[in-house]
Amino acid sequence: MTIVRLPHFVSVENLTVDQTLALIKRAEEFKAGTPAPELREPVYVTNMFFENSTRTHTSFAMAEKKLGLTEIPFDASHSSIKKGETLYDTCLTMDALGVDLTVIRASENEYYQALINPQADEHLSIGVINGGDGSGQHPSQCMLDIMTIHEHFGHFTGLKVAIVGDITNSRVAKSNMEILNKLGAEVFFSGPEYWYDHAFDQYGTYLPVDELIGQVDVLMLLRVQHERHAGDANEASFDAAQYHQQFGINQARYQAMKKSAIIMHPGPINRGVELASELVEAPQSAFVEQMTNGVFMRMAMLEAVLRGRKLGGLA
Repeated sequence: MTIVRLPHFVSVENLTVDQTLALIKRAEEFKAGTPAPELREPVYVTNMFFENSTRTHTSFAMAEKKLGLTEIPFDASHSSIKKGETLYDTCLTMDALGVDLTVIRASENEYYQALINPQADEHLSIGVINGGDGSGQHPSQCMLDIMTIHEHFGHFTGLKVAIVGDITNSRVAKSNMEILNKLGAEVFFSGPEYWYDHAFDQYGTYLPVDELIGQVDVLMLLRVQHERHAGDANEASFDAAQYHQQFGINQARYQAMKKSAIIMHPGPINRGVELASELVEAPQSAFVEQMTNGVFMRMAMLEAVLRGRKLGGLA
């Protein structure tokens, strides 16, 4: 079995297919009841979330608890970041205090570069796991998504996956389109054209949602990210009911799906916008399953960094 060892986990971009499949297998083992590796030394972790989060933050905390890590609380709203301290210096503080790992969510794309590639006069040695960087990457959401797809279909080659919605602003979309291509899936895009960047054409084909609905195996819906629309002229004219009618999954579109297909959403769901409220827990919706899988996949990701950094006596 491939054992994944990583110094940090900040992106899916450089993961090999073997590493990706090994992480899925490990997460599935944890879900099936395989015990976590026994730590021979304490490992301290802090979760630094500078953007709001329910699923990712709590899921990482649960994964850390199941692995036997000791979480050191961090409250972004009362931290020295509010006094102008840099993220690097906050991590330097955590490092000096004995924290081994940090999970970070920040609004700046690729915030982690300054942390994992210190300058010659810098000596930061804390391990970094990316909980989401702006509109850049969301590796843990991506990994739990592909775990969920694998549980349903057992493979990726030839699967048709449609990513629908606010694609330009979505770190989930960017991570998923990269790794799904690498795994052999066929990717499609849909949603408002003004929230689609043709730079993504290298990963898939843009089509109207009603052309895709009956042929795809996975319908991956994206939240409309109003908080990232500053300066976007389309935000002022946004109408939730109109969006739902044009691009959302309602009962008619749900009935038109393949019976083997699944609906996915990273959450939080704007009910009645991306997905009709009564379909959130429908038989073909994998939304709850995704959240459950997030704990086990984040365990696998954390374990990979523990092993990569030889923490807790693991190798």
